[in-house]
Amino acid sequence: MALQGDNLVVSVRKLEKMLSMKGGKGESSYANNSQAQAKHARSMLHLLESTLDRVQLESSPETPFAVADLGCSCGGNTIYIVDVIIKHITKRYEAMGSEPPEFSAFFSDLPSNDFNTLFQLLPPLAINGGSMEECLAADGHRSYFAAGVPGSFYRRLFPARSIDVFYSAFSLHWLSQVPEIVMDKRSTAYNKGRVFIHDAGESTANAYKKQFQADLAGFLRSRSREMKKGGSMFLVCLGRTSVDPTDQGGAGLLFGTHFQDAWDDLVKEGLVESEKRDSFNIPVYAPSLQDFKEVVEADGSFGINKLEVFRGGSPLVVNRPDDEAEVGRALANSCRSVCGVLVDAHIGDQLSEELFKRLECRATNHAKDLIEQLQFFHIVASLSFA
Repeated sequence: MALQGDNLVVSVRKLEKMLSMKGGKGESSYANNSQAQAKHARSMLHLLESTLDRVQLESSPETPFAVADLGCSCGGNTIYIVDVIIKHITKRYEAMGSEPPEFSAFFSDLPSNDFNTLFQLLPPLAINGGSMEECLAADGHRSYFAAGVPGSFYRRLFPARSIDVFYSAFSLHWLSQVPEIVMDKRSTAYNKGRVFIHDAGESTANAYKKQFQADLAGFLRSRSREMKKGGSMFLVCLGRTSVDPTDQGGAGLLFGTHFQDAWDDLVKEGLVESEKRDSFNIPVYAPSLQDFKEVVEADGSFGINKLEVFRGGSPLVVNRPDDEAEVGRALANSCRSVCGVLVDAHIGDQLSEELFKRLECRATNHAKDLIEQLQFFHIVASLSFA
């Protein structure tokens, strides 16, 4: 089974070769549509700092302190978070009366990520023969060595026992692939008529749940090999409060209502065949707290410091909530920034443009409801490696 676009055929198993947030700096790019993620990340800084306080520090480290952001994407949010982490760890060293070590920061995402845009956002390195203290005091400069690491975080990315802190936000809800049985017309899990699992059948939702838990298990297994003893990990992904996996909460409203209706519009207008729509599925699963906890406990490598559902708020950042056109445009751009690459590959650029125009129109007509109802919940996990 394959996803077929005008000029591109992509195997479901090779989803990671093409999946990425929309690159560049255009109106619908991730860099210009990730303000909500930035806002949500800032609201969780106290939880991140509590996690960092649990990292075991060496009084006289001989190797750099290593930080890795997994699923970094291509906007400025990852740079901000890495700065927060390094400054917090530096303060801990200063409180110990020890000189801070050198720092390494690894920005990791799938090979299709727009690393060029990300690296253009990096401030210059402050180290030029000076001390780490001088480096940290240099305004407008970074205090760490930076590197990009392309690859799937569901597999190994780093040498054994090499990373002190792992950070991953708003990424783990993306599956490594759409479950194959969801694409199989002979299966009871076949997601006919839908492009997401919100309000889908129980078999479809369970296939997504199984895929999510298998992916998360692979993620934890890999990190348990790569993390230094005494290291910590801070994870954030879309979550849900309902025990029913067919109720995907905020993700359901984003991908399962007006986005779904926009696809149906293209089918009704004869622009896209129904089978073409049915063979497209958003590879996202918003887990419950129990879905997540089961995998962490089964892995057994990490101690749970905190595991909770956190109310993140709306994914829409608008200046005038009463401006229906602005709300509609914000929803279409937000959706396009995270899944536009997949849509382009499946139906081509021209039909993709038509799809998101219809999404914007529908969102504009339902702007008031979107402002009132579209809320994201997140699973927040603070884990330590003994």
